[in-house]
Amino acid sequence: MTTLENRPDTALLVIDVQKGVVGEAHDRDAVVANVAALVDKARAAGAAVVWVQHNSDELVSGSESWSYVPELVRDEAEPLVQKEYADSFEATELESVLAGRGIGRLVVAGAQTDECIRATLHGAFTRGYDVTLVRDAHTTEDLTSFGAPPPDKVIAHTNLYWRYHKAPGRTAGTVSTADVDFGPAEKPADEPVE
Repeated sequence: MTTLENRPDTALLVIDVQKGVVGEAHDRDAVVANVAALVDKARAAGAAVVWVQHNSDELVSGSESWSYVPELVRDEAEPLVQKEYADSFEATELESVLAGRGIGRLVVAGAQTDECIRATLHGAFTRGYDVTLVRDAHTTEDLTSFGAPPPDKVIAHTNLYWRYHKAPGRTAGTVSTADVDFGPAEKPADEPVE
């Protein structure tokens, strides 16, 4: 249903599950286990797995904190996109990676919910992608000292608003890890099937 032409395929987008990002994250072990299960599920279904890795003053390329967590191992054939901004599309090669693989639907997991996950959800959606957030496979750290809600509330709110997000010709929504389907998105009942 994506508004992108000739892009019928689905990819799992794994965002910033790096040691320095999720080290103190809410429910870290359960979320990382769910991301690992999604990676296995995507590979078994023949769906692309695209990895995104943040670079900053705190996450210096090649450093320990910059590295992905040991529970997640990228296959050498799977794309790895380096980024410097919250939106994984901003000033990166992500769009060309997805276009080259005919991908119009994204299943999103990773960190941090209130920054890179949200920015990428919106960035993908405004670019024409169908975007599904895996509600039990994203997390954030406790930023209450900066005035943010507790992490479980940030996650719950993001799941709530993305579940009901809408725009013409695109789909959004949430799904649990157990219920993720890496096949093509189904057309809503009110649209004709071609």
